[in-house]
Amino acid sequence: MSHISNKEAYKSLEERINRFPQGAPPSKTLYKILSMLFSEEEARLVSMLPIKPFNLKTASTIWKMDMVQTEKILEKLSSRALILDVDYDGKKEYVLPPPMIGFFEFTLMRTRNDLDQKVLSELYFQYLNVEEDFIKDLFLGTETRFGKVFVQESVLSKDNQVEIMDYDRASNVIKNSRFITVSMCFCRHKMQHLGEECDAPMETCLTFGNAAYSLSKHGHGRAIEAAEGLEILQNCYEHNLVQCGENVRQGSLFLCNCCGCCCEGMLAVKKFGALHPIQTTSFIPNVIKDGCVGCGKCAKACPIGAITMKDKKAAVDEEICLGCGVCVRNCPKKSIILKKRDKEIITPVNTTHRIVLQAIEKGQLQELIFDNKAMASHRAMATILSNILRLPPMKRALASKQLKSVYLDKLISKFDK
Repeated sequence: MSHISNKEAYKSLEERINRFPQGAPPSKTLYKILSMLFSEEEARLVSMLPIKPFNLKTASTIWKMDMVQTEKILEKLSSRALILDVDYDGKKEYVLPPPMIGFFEFTLMRTRNDLDQKVLSELYFQYLNVEEDFIKDLFLGTETRFGKVFVQESVLSKDNQVEIMDYDRASNVIKNSRFITVSMCFCRHKMQHLGEECDAPMETCLTFGNAAYSLSKHGHGRAIEAAEGLEILQNCYEHNLVQCGENVRQGSLFLCNCCGCCCEGMLAVKKFGALHPIQTTSFIPNVIKDGCVGCGKCAKACPIGAITMKDKKAAVDEEICLGCGVCVRNCPKKSIILKKRDKEIITPVNTTHRIVLQAIEKGQLQELIFDNKAMASHRAMATILSNILRLPPMKRALASKQLKSVYLDKLISKFDK
């Protein structure tokens, strides 16, 4: 305890965070952020926690303290949304969320007096918007993207309606969620503290399921019904915001409504657009040249600058276009329509499936499988698996392809029912 220095405690916490596929590259700025959010003792204790959800008894054993004291610490961390306390099948469990979408955002999803949110916003801006390592790792670190874009449903044609899958509709995500909260937009709130916010609505971040339940319980989100969620969605359509959610087919954890000037996802697309940092929709806009009058409203509305005016006609850069449909909504002559992309979009089944794929791609699958490495046999197996994942690219790609097969798809679905 006391013999562990401040630096070592936060270094241990950083290493624990980076055992998860969505990590946080070390930097002086990261340590400043962590020291604002966690006390030195909290950093030491949290660094010891498992990756998978754990119960009170597990934490008590790991920390070697009685359950009353353990619960008090866990509840204190949960009240600040640094840990989520969730209910799995009626049993209370805890989980350390990743930084994003996770405890970074939660700190700015409401106004708070226990933190200097202006200083924290300045640190976030430095870490996220100036230093690029975190954003590159978050959006480009794996082939499987953690976020995807939803198309604006009101602009879909009858043909589009037939082609779109239910899980690609933001409205379906809202309607099928058993618990929903709405919170302040982390990105716009951060920029507000820097004096750079836009005029887009602030209370637009939707969280679903167990995470929403935990945020609501501790005042980091306001519980709402699906009807209000749909009203928020419609309002965001009208403000030309882009809907970004978890890249899954079932049980999405979040739905963000993003502007092109403040939001991390849209800024990442502007920086690294051709690399597709966010999974696009299955659609791409097609300009009907004879109908285009060159008004430029579509180009002005596009949040990522994917449309430009060439020879007084709108031209779409398909390499970076998200397929969100904002341009279609803003064309006064109805001269932009959505067509199906040639490339098939593959979406992970659920959060578990997505995380497993990302772990494979980062060479971290052993971290998920052998979460507790206390036993020698676990360490041996983890070493073997680590060596497999260090095979030459071609052999590793083959193993990855096999693990991404329909078999894994069905297996994950079976165990999550």
